[in-house]
Amino acid sequence: MPAQMQRTLLLLPFFLTTLLYCQPISTVASPDPTFSPSNGTDYIRSGCGATLYPEICYASLARYASAVQNSPGRLARVAIKVSLLRTSHMAAYVSNLSRQSDFGADNRAAAALHDCFSNLGDAVDEIRGSLKQMRQIGAAGPSTESFQFQMGNVQTWMSAALTDEDTCTDGFEDVGDGEVKTEVCNRAADVKKLTSNALALVNSYAATGTP
Repeated sequence: MPAQMQRTLLLLPFFLTTLLYCQPISTVASPDPTFSPSNGTDYIRSGCGATLYPEICYASLARYASAVQNSPGRLARVAIKVSLLRTSHMAAYVSNLSRQSDFGADNRAAAALHDCFSNLGDAVDEIRGSLKQMRQIGAAGPSTESFQFQMGNVQTWMSAALTDEDTCTDGFEDVGDGEVKTEVCNRAADVKKLTSNALALVNSYAATGTP
């Protein structure tokens, strides 16, 4: 078995664990008598205005209006969860593709898939770290200093994840055009947009200065 294939198989359980970790995103939050679903979707649309891809942002998050309500922290957290789910699914897709495709004598395509898989693995780990940190915000009390420190960690990890997702397709620059290259690059571009939006919403939440 080729060494690249062995490494892919060794990393596969990591992504299976990640997918199990990513529980379905709740669509409800604690009851608020003043909240209405229309208010929630309006809030999400407004918040998505700070992103590079506002329409994609709104389309991916509007269904979670009841969970987000009018909270910038909840909006950022849900966006991170969506990014994590899509990045994990992308990694699983690349893993399956690398095991099922026949590249013949073209080792460049196989190497590009392996590098993409490795970068996505790093991105998944970084987004998971961001989500874990978001869940801990406010646990030590309403400290502005603690909030800024924790949000700094989230911003750093999400930025690193976006860089890793962007690097995922670098190896395909030397690969001839074909179905595999097109599909992987298109899917990676979609994932990057979700992570970019999540980072923008994290930055918006950090700018509030309060947990």
